[in-house]
Amino acid sequence: MPYFFVKLLAPRVSFEIDMSEAEKATMEKHQQYWKDHLDRGNVIVFGPVFDPAGTYGMGVIIAPNEAGARTFMSGDPAMKAKIGFDCEIYPMRAVARETD
Repeated sequence: MPYFFVKLLAPRVSFEIDMSEAEKATMEKHQQYWKDHLDRGNVIVFGPVFDPAGTYGMGVIIAPNEAGARTFMSGDPAMKAKIGFDCEIYPMRAVARETD
């Protein structure tokens, strides 16, 4: 099964600290969307990355192909809100999980 690294780019560098109430509501829906897919097993990991140049979201997803990964992202409430989010999608060769 193909894996993809997804990078969600915020509408502005300061987004993490100055979200409006409407943007916060969108981000709550975004987080639930990803959590639901994590619970279903087609998301491996997701969360914010606190890059000094600007926080962004990341996820590793399972999709049949790049078109499937783009379809997944088009369903993300952050993208559907059309408030300036963008995303980058990169194929990954393999995913390994540490075991105890």
